[in-house]
Amino acid sequence: MIKRAGYLLFAFFFAVFRLCPLQRNKVFFVATHDDSDEGNIGIVAAALREREPDMKLVFLTKRDGIRHPFSFFVVKAYHMARAGTIFMDNEFMPMAYTPVSKKAKVVQLWHGTGSIKKFGLDVEQGQVAVLAEKANRRITHLIVNSELTKRQYASAFGVPEERIFVLGLPRTDLILDGEKMEEKRALFYREFPSLENKRCILYAPTFRDDETESPSLGLDLEHFVNVMGPEDVLLLRLHPHVARHFSLPEDECFGGRVVNMSDYRGVTTLMAVSDCLVTDYSSIIFEYCLLGKPMIFYACDLDVFRESGRGFYEEYESYVPGPVVRNQRELEELWRKGPGTEEDHGKFCRTTFQYLDQNAVNRLFQLIFPG
Repeated sequence: MIKRAGYLLFAFFFAVFRLCPLQRNKVFFVATHDDSDEGNIGIVAAALREREPDMKLVFLTKRDGIRHPFSFFVVKAYHMARAGTIFMDNEFMPMAYTPVSKKAKVVQLWHGTGSIKKFGLDVEQGQVAVLAEKANRRITHLIVNSELTKRQYASAFGVPEERIFVLGLPRTDLILDGEKMEEKRALFYREFPSLENKRCILYAPTFRDDETESPSLGLDLEHFVNVMGPEDVLLLRLHPHVARHFSLPEDECFGGRVVNMSDYRGVTTLMAVSDCLVTDYSSIIFEYCLLGKPMIFYACDLDVFRESGRGFYEEYESYVPGPVVRNQRELEELWRKGPGTEEDHGKFCRTTFQYLDQNAVNRLFQLIFPG
C-alpha cells in the first residue's frame, strides 16, 4: 500500500510535467540495478557523452528514493516526463501509472544478458504482476542477444515480439574488448595488490525469493577453504537483494582467503580477475562464457528450485556449459581434481549470442538515434 502510494505520487508529478514540451536531446536513465560504468546503462551513457556531447543525460539510480523525496518525486519525475529517450536496466513500477509520450522511446536493456531461471511475468503474481504488466506496456524497444532470448523475454516482459530487437547488449562489447578488460584487471590489482598472484574463485550464487532477509550462502566456507590450494582466494559476489542482509565477520575471512566483493561496483572486473566461476542459476554465466574460463555449477537445491522455486526456461543440467555438482562434497571432490578448462563454450555461446563483434552499441544507436 505504501509503495503504491509512492508510485502514484511520482505519477502525479510526471503527469504535471508531461504538459511541458518534450526535449528530444534529453536522455533519462533508470539504472536501479547497475549504475557502474560496466553495466549496460553506464556503457551507453559513456558512448553518448563521446558521440553526442549536446545530449543532456539524467540518471535515476538505486541511491535515489524516499530518502531524497524532493529529488525523486519532483526532479526525477520532471526529467523523465520531458525525456525524448528513456533507457532502463530494471523494472520501474511507477511507470504503471505514467503514460509516456508517443514521441518518446522507452528502451529496456535489462541488467542480464540472458536468464536460466524464469523471471518477470513468468513468475510474478498478484498485484506485482499487474503493475509489472502495465509498466512494461511503455517499452518501445526491448534489446536482447539472440532469438532464443527474444522468445523468453517476450513472455517475461509481456512485450510483443515486434518490439524486441536482437542487437546484442552493450556490456558484451566491453567483455569482448581484451584491451579494456586488461585495464580493468590492472586497476583492480592496484586496489587489491595482495590478490594479484592468487587464483581467484568467483562464487556468485543467485537470488532465492524466500531468503531475502535471511540469506544463506549454501556453502560451508570453513570446510571449502580447507580444500582450496594455498594460493586460492574465494571472492563472494552475492545478489544485491541478499548482500544488503549479509556481512562477513572479520574473524571469518580465514586469513584473507575469503573476500566479500558483493559491494564492489564492477562485476565485469571481478569476472576479468577470476580464474573460475562457481555459481548455480545466476545469469552471470552468459557473460562469463565469453571469457573461455571454467565454470562449476553448484546446484545444491536443484530439485527444490525446479519444482517449488522459479523453475527454468531450459533443461538445466544439459543446458549449462560446465559440470553440475549437487552438494558440497561433490564440489570439493571436483575442486581437488581441478575444475579443468572450458576452452570451447562454442555451442552455448552460439545459442546465447547472435553477435560477437563488439558492435552492439553501434547497432543500438542506429536504431534509437538514426541519422
